[in-house]
Amino acid sequence: MKKISLKIITIIVFAGLVFFPSSCTEDLLDQQPTTDLAASAFWQTEADATYALYGAYSSIRPLFDRDYYFDGQGEYVRVRSNTLSTIDGNLQKGDAYRAGSGGYDPSGYGDDFDKMYRYLYGGVNRANYVIENVKKMLPSASASSLPGLEAVIGEARLLRGMVYFRLISMWGDVPYISKIIYTNSEVANLGRIPMTQVKDSIMADFTYAFEKLPAKASQIGRAAKPAALAFRGKLQLYWACWNKFGWPELDTFTPSATEADVAYKAAAADFKSVIEDYGLNLFRNGDPGSWGTMGNADVLPNYYYMFIPSTGNANADGEMIMVFTHGGTGTNQGEELMRDVSGRSHEGSQCWVHPRYEIADRYQSTVTGDFAAKLIPTNPSTSGARTKLNSAVNVASYANRDYRMKASIMWDYEKSIGLNSLKETGWCPFIYKTWNAAVTIDGVKYTSYNTDGCNSGYVFRKFLRNYAGQGRSDGDYNWPVMRLADVFLMYAEATNEVYGPQPDAIALVNRVRHRGNLPALAADKTADKTSFFAAIEQERIVELLGEGQRAFDLRRWRAIERVWCPPYGDGVWRIDSHGANQTRYFQNTSELTYQRGYIFRIPPGERDRNPNLTQNTPWL
Repeated sequence: MKKISLKIITIIVFAGLVFFPSSCTEDLLDQQPTTDLAASAFWQTEADATYALYGAYSSIRPLFDRDYYFDGQGEYVRVRSNTLSTIDGNLQKGDAYRAGSGGYDPSGYGDDFDKMYRYLYGGVNRANYVIENVKKMLPSASASSLPGLEAVIGEARLLRGMVYFRLISMWGDVPYISKIIYTNSEVANLGRIPMTQVKDSIMADFTYAFEKLPAKASQIGRAAKPAALAFRGKLQLYWACWNKFGWPELDTFTPSATEADVAYKAAAADFKSVIEDYGLNLFRNGDPGSWGTMGNADVLPNYYYMFIPSTGNANADGEMIMVFTHGGTGTNQGEELMRDVSGRSHEGSQCWVHPRYEIADRYQSTVTGDFAAKLIPTNPSTSGARTKLNSAVNVASYANRDYRMKASIMWDYEKSIGLNSLKETGWCPFIYKTWNAAVTIDGVKYTSYNTDGCNSGYVFRKFLRNYAGQGRSDGDYNWPVMRLADVFLMYAEATNEVYGPQPDAIALVNRVRHRGNLPALAADKTADKTSFFAAIEQERIVELLGEGQRAFDLRRWRAIERVWCPPYGDGVWRIDSHGANQTRYFQNTSELTYQRGYIFRIPPGERDRNPNLTQNTPWL
């Protein structure tokens, strides 16, 4: 299958259909131009509609393709800052994620996404432009082109639904706009719509998309029925959670146990259809592959290869239900993963994002299927530190663990390929706090991996290209916005809430565990609803690490206090593998700070321009 050609965006700009602003305006919406080629001369064929749709994909992609920044709000990933680079001289990759304070502190991030709010509405307008103009083509369309045009509308409505889903997940009540906006005066006085009404509109978008899209996409990067169903199920799952656990910071919302039950059942039905009706499968059939050998990376578990373009991405044997495509070297449409997750030894990258020390103990034993003995933080200068039982700096401590550990993170003496000027520089061992140093391992001389931005003792291997040919900002990786493994786990969660542990749900969780070479869940892990939920949460933590899901899970489950500490508590230290305290979070933290963690602030700049935009209560 052929990737979407993102270069088509140039054609669309000249046609006056998609507009990249020449400066970062503070307006709510990116305005559409009204000059250049007349719309009546463009909207003639199905190819015209498809070109415009590609523009919508290209515009909405930057709102989802760096979601690992959200993981900085959880317990297991540190996001020390973020980075920007330029597209076409003006639009900046990652700008929607630009934190107001420069980083993502787990105890204070609800005011760091003001730009995301604005860019999401830009995405809404791009989708609306396609929907409205293609709708005008339907009355005169031939019988042969009508299904294709309706499918284009379906894809655009799916994209619009995804954007609004993100808006309500973060801000609750938001303005709802379903038409093209040409001037900001048209939206200058729009008020916020109750989340319930916005949710119903999102549901309508996802349902239309499901009805009109093909069962299988014609090109990698385009959506099909499974994506629409999966997102509809996810929306219903979140709706169920908000109704079960409440959202007290959103004072216009009244939770309902009855609504929760209905939504859990509806979510389960959609997920079940995705799982059973479209011939989808886990990458490489969910087989774990080989661990390889400790310290080496010439052979890695299958889970690693799923996230590498040359071997797994984009459709990854059916696992990648929906991805956002990137163009790679020379296209000016590449992704930034290398720059964000790797260090200076890999194309001068900056290690903005890395695993926290605490994630290592989440990887369970392949022998027992349960948690192994906790690692012991140990300074390597201590006598016997490298050989001490369970020492965090003893490589033997990492043996016989979930294969996704080897595929996802690197600890001392794990190697990757160094990269410079698109060429390999040889194997590069990671040794915490040994940056770019000469080291000898088993008689072989190396230069250690320079990841001086790391403060935990671990760096990511997940998303890290182990081969040359692409720069740090020029990857052709396609970011997964919906994966089959996630659908398995969401199905298990939804059915468990209504019916308790069910055999088919347990089997699906075990299939996800199998890719880590873990045995099936023990009976006590599926004995009741509470135990099984803990097992599902565990799998979500390790399976979806770095994919931006954890913070959304914590908020919809009302779990921030559970995983950190209650208000006005002593706080929680994050440490490193040497035993040094790094950062203390939630120390003597007020209830207000927690409330602000559950709902984001409406950007003050938007409220200054629009007197009808109310503020979320914790931010008044």
